[in-house]
Amino acid sequence: MTGQHATYTPAAIWFTAPEPQSHSLLEICTRDMAGLLCGTKRKKQGTVVSDLREEGKNAINSPLQPSSIDIHPEDTMLEENAERSMIDPTSKEDPKFKELLRVLIDWINNELEEDRIIVKDLEEDLYDGQVLQKLFEKLSGCKLNIAEVTQSEIGQKQKLLTVLEAVNELLRPNGWCIEWSVDSIHCKNLISIVYLLVGLAMHFQAPIRLPEHVSVQLVVVKKREGLLQSSHVTKELTTTTEMMLGRFERDAFDTLLDHAPDKLSVVKKSLITFVNKHLNKLNLEVTELETQFADGVYLVLLMGLLEDYFVPLHNFFLTPESFEQKVLNVSFAFELMQDGGLKKPKARPEDVVNLNLKSTLRVLYNLFTNYKNAE
Repeated sequence: MTGQHATYTPAAIWFTAPEPQSHSLLEICTRDMAGLLCGTKRKKQGTVVSDLREEGKNAINSPLQPSSIDIHPEDTMLEENAERSMIDPTSKEDPKFKELLRVLIDWINNELEEDRIIVKDLEEDLYDGQVLQKLFEKLSGCKLNIAEVTQSEIGQKQKLLTVLEAVNELLRPNGWCIEWSVDSIHCKNLISIVYLLVGLAMHFQAPIRLPEHVSVQLVVVKKREGLLQSSHVTKELTTTTEMMLGRFERDAFDTLLDHAPDKLSVVKKSLITFVNKHLNKLNLEVTELETQFADGVYLVLLMGLLEDYFVPLHNFFLTPESFEQKVLNVSFAFELMQDGGLKKPKARPEDVVNLNLKSTLRVLYNLFTNYKNAE
């Protein structure tokens, strides 16, 4: 890393695992069988030996790592009964997985723009703890008592230990499964890094939209009796946004939608009555909560009516056309709510724009409880 610019050039060299030196074993099998079959015809002997040669080759190669899978050099030096995992090459090309990586990289770069840190590769740029330290400090507002720059492996691992202890202290009490460690991050395990970033993004309600239901296939390599054996395991990196956020906090709307959906229409009707009481002053009317508040316009106008002030039209997009403009509108409405003394909404602007009913209900119910007596 040069200064604080994480612009590493991947240094890891990958190669295809060489096939075991099976010829010597096959030659032994052939020689032994030739002695046993010395009394048979030469043609028959050649056929039997050929069959045994093929059978022996299959028996030797079958439990080994498939030749299409690249194995990291460290995997060939595993101790007996030790194991290591890597992403199956086909999963690396999955569009949803690529999109997840892109969203996480863009998010980090946006958060650390003031620090002039540019991340291009999660494995190469995050393994030493430097970027993770800056990201955690920015998100949490807490300064960690560790050295800014460390070049030695011991120093890097100590930095990682401090950062991960702080992260785990935040995430573990909220039910987040810890799928990372100092060693896995420092060894550039991409799955561990992604799990960590997804956890941070969800906990701090990052203004991003993670692709849902992203899974990858892992190739798990084990060493037994001196041979490398492989198996495939599926890892789920993301579920739905609601489920991931639900790991941290559940409220009355979770219970309502999960256990009493029949009462949902009553709640929606009450909220529609409340918002129309005020929006009717501008000759506006709401019939569908999840769609008509999705662009943020009605939300901004509603806040002005509830707080009894006019919102200048140049402060928001009156006819938003893009997703980004809609998000800006909803974010602006959230700012107006906080200016009015309300707590920061639990929902994310992106979720309201994406027609997430539960998020929209949370926002409107928060307004209802604070302004239900307003005229």
